[in-house]
Amino acid sequence: MQTATKLRFYLQSQGAELGQQIHIQQHDFSVDEIYTAMRHQYGSEVGAIASFVGLVRDHNMVAGDGGDVQTLTLEHYPGMTEKSIQKILDQAEARWPLIAIHVVHRVGTMAPSEQIVLVMVASAHRDAAFAGAQYVMDCLKTEAVFWKNEQSDLGQGWVESTDADKVRAKRWDV
Repeated sequence: MQTATKLRFYLQSQGAELGQQIHIQQHDFSVDEIYTAMRHQYGSEVGAIASFVGLVRDHNMVAGDGGDVQTLTLEHYPGMTEKSIQKILDQAEARWPLIAIHVVHRVGTMAPSEQIVLVMVASAHRDAAFAGAQYVMDCLKTEAVFWKNEQSDLGQGWVESTDADKVRAKRWDV
């Protein structure tokens, strides 16, 4: 039995629930509230929590038109988007001994410096928490069903995953 499977079996045998939470929402989120809730819910089982917060950039030389970003609009297909994220979280839990994964992804129109995405991963050990968080974020960039439209001072256009995003995801063999 792999270490991740052993930990999952042990936690479930002790009555613990493995936590996956996916929230697709228009409003902003509080990293502190989500972190505090995760600590409270999982208590001393957790030895590490790793998180990533993605923000709207004010300039996008690589994926956009190179102009100054005014807004970023994210669209999604309800149900399909959550299913694509659920697959990523299931894959992460199969690879590492994770206790909880929370993903919050905003949709709608956002301005530069606004929060877009939160990935928060809890594990008994830091290596698994770091790797799990990075894996989830790398896969969200290439596998999750979202459409991004960027409005800049040079015009507007749809933004796709960059070659660098694809390279990062490929190293995980996805």
